[in-house]
Amino acid sequence: MNQYVTGTMIRELREKAGMTQAELAKRLYVSDKAVSKWENGKGYPDISLLESIAEVFGISVTELLAGKAVQNMNVSGNMFRSKFYVCPVCGNIIHSMGEAAIHCHGVALMPLEAEKTDEQHMIFIEGVEDEYFVRIEHEMSKTHYVSFMAALSPDRLQLVKMYPEGEAQARFQTSGVRRIYFYCNRDGLFYTDVHRAIDGRQAAYDQTTERKTLEDAAKMIFG
Repeated sequence: MNQYVTGTMIRELREKAGMTQAELAKRLYVSDKAVSKWENGKGYPDISLLESIAEVFGISVTELLAGKAVQNMNVSGNMFRSKFYVCPVCGNIIHSMGEAAIHCHGVALMPLEAEKTDEQHMIFIEGVEDEYFVRIEHEMSKTHYVSFMAALSPDRLQLVKMYPEGEAQARFQTSGVRRIYFYCNRDGLFYTDVHRAIDGRQAAYDQTTERKTLEDAAKMIFG
């Protein structure tokens, strides 16, 4: 664990709940002087109290330790609010459908910020019957590789884990897919939106002018 609950956090939660220090102390079976010391940075609550503190304020212990209470207004689980987290220690991939306080191996993880694909991270999508065949022009060595690829629909996430010295490619069911993400272990998270044809049918990326432009650029870079 690389951090502990702060007095500022306890004070903010207490004030938001409309409690006095004495009232909080009574709920936790400690003295109001102890609560005052916590809030003034002159001491810390014993680790055995963390679960009780979190329960009083209606949050998780993870949120308490993260230093913020998660206000997730997305109770319906909108997939387009998806966030991805990758642990720098073990490479664990974690997905949430909104705000979350995530820890792995004692590290507080921040959600990855996705960037549009660029010339160094090209993605090509081809429609094959009811699937998208997706490939990425990317090195797949032991030190530089694509870790995962994910296809996002309004009601589901399809995720494929990838490994060094493997292939940077995957197949996804086309139904409802609007966006595709992939994660480079050096440069972070990238995405591209899946285009639709004029008649409303989902179109392969290589049927667009943008795809042709990328193909031409790829030929110049990779020969």
